[in-house]
Parts: sequence; C-alpha cells; structure tokens
Amino acid sequence: MKRREVIAIIGAIGAIGSAALAFPAALRAQQPKMPVIGFLSSGYPAADAYLVNAFRQGLKEIGYAEGQNVAIEYRWAEGQYERLPALTTDLVRRQVSLIAAVGGNASAQAARAATSTIPIVVTVASDPVTLGLVASLSRPGGNVTGVSLLIEALEAKKLELLRELVPGASVIAMLANLNNPSADFQLKEALGAARAIGWQLRVLNAISESDFDAAFATLVQQRADALMVGSDAFFLSRREQIVALAARAAVPTIYELGEFAAAGGLISYGPSFADAYRQAGNYTALILKGAKPANLPVLQPTKFELVINMKTANALGLTIPPALLARADEVIE
Repeated sequence: MKRREVIAIIGAIGAIGSAALAFPAALRAQQPKMPVIGFLSSGYPAADAYLVNAFRQGLKEIGYAEGQNVAIEYRWAEGQYERLPALTTDLVRRQVSLIAAVGGNASAQAARAATSTIPIVVTVASDPVTLGLVASLSRPGGNVTGVSLLIEALEAKKLELLRELVPGASVIAMLANLNNPSADFQLKEALGAARAIGWQLRVLNAISESDFDAAFATLVQQRADALMVGSDAFFLSRREQIVALAARAAVPTIYELGEFAAAGGLISYGPSFADAYRQAGNYTALILKGAKPANLPVLQPTKFELVINMKTANALGLTIPPALLARADEVIE
C-alpha cells in the first residue's frame, strides 16, 4: 500500500471518529430543555413542607414530576417580607420558566413587580383584582393567575363563631404581624366586623418569636374575653408556641387553619391551604404545557373547613353549642 493511501485511510478513520463523537452531542442539543419553576414563598421550608408536597402533587396530576421532567428553584423569605423583591429578582435573572408566588399577597406582589412576561401562579389572601394582579377573576388578562383564598373576607365569620362560643364577650384581641403587608386588609375587616356587633377589638402585634410573651401578657392585662389569630406565614410556623400560650392564658382562640386546631387550638375556620397549593401546582403544569395565564380564571375556595378541638374546649371549661358542633367538618376528641 502506498504511503498516500495510508494517509487517506487514517484521515477517513479520523473523520468517522469525529462524526461519531459529534453525533451524541448533536442529539443532546436536540433534547428539549427541562423547564425550571421558581418557587417563591414568604414562609419557612420546614413548616411549609406539607404545602410543598401538595404543590408537587398538583404538578404530578398534570404530568410533571420534580427532578424528572421539571426542576424547581426554591426561594424562602422566612417571614422577612422585605427580602421578597431581591429573591424574585434572582429568579427572573435565572430566567425561570414560571414563578409560583405563594404564601400570601406579598410574594405575589413582588413577583408581579419584577416581571410582566414570565408567567406567575399565585396563592393570595385577598382579592387579586384589588391588589392589581389581574384584570378580572374570570379573565386575568396578563401574566398572573392562581388561587385567591379570600381570607380577609372571613374575619366577620370568625368573630361570629367566637360570639357563639363566648356569648358574653365584649373585648376581643387580635394577634397580627404588622410587618405583613396583608395585615392592613385583615385589621380593617376585623375592626369593622367587631364594631358591627358592639365588640371592642384590641390589636396585639408580634413580628418575632420574642414578641409572643409580651403580646399574651397584654391580652391578660386587658382582660380580653377571646382571641383571634391573624393570617401570617410566621404565625403558621410558630403554631405550637401560639397554641401553648393561648392555653396558658386560658383564652378561647380562633385560628384560620385546621393545622392550629390539630396542634391543640380550640377552633379554626378557613380554606384548605394544602388544596390551594395543589391547585396552584395544577395551574403551573397547565401553563408549562402551553396554557396562557391570561385565559385561566383565578380559582376560589368552594369549601371552608370548621374544626373544633373538644379536648381544648374541655380544658377551658367551655360547652360547645350543639348547633356549632353539628356544623363542624371535623371534631378532634
């Protein structure tokens, strides 16, 4: 074989080898990029783990599984609402496919302020139209949709339930986190409802764990007949502590979530947060499949759960009215 032929054969082998190496790379380049969800929450990873699981369940129901065909970037404000804008900016910079802004109004507002192009799925306590997030509930019209829990609208109902439990009450306290942008909505509704039934409402502010003892000491000093705990991610993360302080103060207390009643709280009334997160997961998956947020109506709760803890009622010496017991969705013995 001539030298020229040997060189040609070697060159051909080299070309084949290069093509073989290039083929997998080209194949990989054709694979669709895994979408990335930015999960933005005002809450806490440990306390909200069950809510994250509900969100994942919602994704799974529409065909997405974390780590298989979708990735999730988690950002937690841990009750520090002022951190939300920076956390959102980071997600936008990373060019996530969608932002799930959960845990209340502040997360949703931070996400909406950061981008008008990336789809956003929210869980909010208030009316998203009033918050400026969507044009209407039926036709959101922009890049935002999700679930509205209508929590502020329940303050009057919770006061009515307290009146059934403590008919002779006249002074009611409300535990609120005034650092929470949603607190103004809650307090406005609660003050109006209390005034309508002739009750005095005392506001107890708690923005950190060290504030709880002072807040409950004030409650006792002011001789409050009952307590209403406001909606707040920080309070949810400290539910065992709050329930224990309410028991020590021997004050009948109403909460928004069944998780408080399960932890020993007297009574709770409100929507299921877990179901809201599952629905948010559904909407997230639908949008990843091509649906437009503008065309997905904002969802609202169809059921509000009343949970009564009879063990706590007995410890407080309270007799639960039979009519109230009959309306309960769950009675904890």
